[in-house]
Amino acid sequence: MLKKCRQYLNWVQNSVLEGEISDANFRKLKMELERIIQKDEDSVMFYSLRTTKYSSRDIMGIKKGGDDNII
Repeated sequence: MLKKCRQYLNWVQNSVLEGEISDANFRKLKMELERIIQKDEDSVMFYSLRTTKYSSRDIMGIKKGGDDNII
């Protein structure tokens, strides 16, 4: 699951990824994950933010992942 998600998004920390993704690629990613998910073991959560104007990211402790903005 993580390997597939990393093809579309930026790794942030452990199994957390973030990034900007088009609607078409989002649908494609979800279809690909549906084929490989082990529903009794895996879990994937998607959070969509309508605008970056009201979003921010605060980090406490060790910073992991890239310097990309949260999208």
